[in-house]
Amino acid sequence: MGVEVFAFSFQSNHLHLLVRAPRGNLSKFMQYVMGNVARKVGWLVRWRGTFWERRYSAEPVLDDEALVERLRYVLAQGVKDGLVRRCRDWPGLSCLRMLVRGSRRTFLWFGWSNRWKARNDQASTDRFHPRWAERETLELAVLPHWAGLSRKHRARCVLELVRKTEREAEGTHERVLGRAAVLSQHPHHRPSRPKRSPRPYCHATHATVRRAFIEHYRAYVASFRAASARWRRGEFGAEFPLGAIKPFVWPAVYPPLAG
Repeated sequence: MGVEVFAFSFQSNHLHLLVRAPRGNLSKFMQYVMGNVARKVGWLVRWRGTFWERRYSAEPVLDDEALVERLRYVLAQGVKDGLVRRCRDWPGLSCLRMLVRGSRRTFLWFGWSNRWKARNDQASTDRFHPRWAERETLELAVLPHWAGLSRKHRARCVLELVRKTEREAEGTHERVLGRAAVLSQHPHHRPSRPKRSPRPYCHATHATVRRAFIEHYRAYVASFRAASARWRRGEFGAEFPLGAIKPFVWPAVYPPLAG
């Protein structure tokens, strides 16, 4: 799909990705990833109903310092919440090992379309039969402003972020749940008071940059809404801001022809 993945971390009920989509296909990529996770993990844990509580959100990262901070945030999952003491102890899928070792990682992808084509085969009753497994290799992209650094230098930068995160967590959480306790939780367990934080407009180090982005975003939304209102009234010459997707308009309903 042409999407560059810089970092990832998967938790029990959500995920974090640091990505770039030069082809403008981020929404299609996320639909593919989250749809497959919902179908396959949902089937494994016998999940009923909607798998994800909220739609995904993509907030742009506007400068290099903010980009490093976002990387640290991804690596901090599990530690900052008092679930494990060390970043490497998080039992979920994480990119930490790949960032430090600078290596590719191979995963098994279960192609259910192949299983459907062979639905008369006895193996088709097992959705995770080895016959449907395909090997896929993931190689992380390097942060743009780290491209000139050696692999060892990048690894040292990552480890420093990890140490900083763990030091801060030690001052916040006297005790942690622990890796074994995390793994022992039932997949259907729901926190009594789930966290619901508002999603930011963007990520930026300097407030002036953040304010400028928000002003531009609000102007874009106002322009789109004005054009959308005209478009839905049938004024198909309405000009939309660059990159906008025009809303669907139901065709006019005509009276039946007389016979």
